[in-house]
Amino acid sequence: MNEFKKNKYQVIKKAISSELTDFIFNYFLLKKNAVHYMYSNNLIEENSLFGTWKDQQVPNVYSHYADFVMETLLMKVMPIIKQQTNLNLTPTYSYARIYEKGSILKKHKDRPSCEISTTLNLGGDPWPIFIDPTGTNASLGVKVNLEPGDMLIYSGCELEHWREEFTGNICVQVFLHYNDINGKFKFTNNYDNRPMLGLPKL
Repeated sequence: MNEFKKNKYQVIKKAISSELTDFIFNYFLLKKNAVHYMYSNNLIEENSLFGTWKDQQVPNVYSHYADFVMETLLMKVMPIIKQQTNLNLTPTYSYARIYEKGSILKKHKDRPSCEISTTLNLGGDPWPIFIDPTGTNASLGVKVNLEPGDMLIYSGCELEHWREEFTGNICVQVFLHYNDINGKFKFTNNYDNRPMLGLPKL
């Protein structure tokens, strides 16, 4: 029995190369700073194509649904996730954040478009994620430490997961979400109710 099927979560070390990890990390930091400048100087109005600081789950940090690079990464790593989970997957969406000191990710389960979820560490200061493998919401959780390039795969709709208050300066993570073509959410739109990847949330 593979590890994911047994535990409903699995760590993949070095899921992407250090060169690719470093490139995406620096790309997303540059994007955050450029978008902040454009918003602050009224060069463009805040919009979903460039990202936001108004995410309801973790407010006041930069996040972006369906960034083009992250959507490309969503497809690039899908064969790895298929192999490790032994599931036939379809992509739904990507979501990236630059966490800052004081950030907290409260305990939660994911919505149906996140049946198979991943969090991939792109760089910054260490910040463990906790996952409850019992599905009972009563566990203290398993602490998972990820190095840049490492990825945690988990059953996002079944297992609660969270992060305690961040004491570092920044931590860049991208969430890559998939559905099992043969699972209970198989009729959910492949791309989170979008006609194709790369589009903002519709």
